[in-house]
Amino acid sequence: MAVKIRLKRMGAKKKPFYRVVVADSRSPRDGRFIEELGYYDPLKDPAEIKIDAEKAQKWLANGAQPTDTVRALLKRAGIEKAAKAAKAEEAPAAESVEA
Repeated sequence: MAVKIRLKRMGAKKKPFYRVVVADSRSPRDGRFIEELGYYDPLKDPAEIKIDAEKAQKWLANGAQPTDTVRALLKRAGIEKAAKAAKAEEAPAAESVEA
């Protein structure tokens, strides 16, 4: 099962806001999801982003792949840096196991 962190569109016609959710990649965009991590409101000025960093870190560490848009949102929220650092720590350990 491929797990993705992606946006689920909510709101009225022409007034979208999005929930950041963890979902199976095979499920529909606005369909079933595993867990909600936060939300993104692009209509506010400046755009409002609220993502639970702890939950996002946990899912990224477990191998969930963020979509390009969510990756940019995580970066703006300051979460992606910590996730990259966690991956960098895991990578050398994985290399030594292979050798």
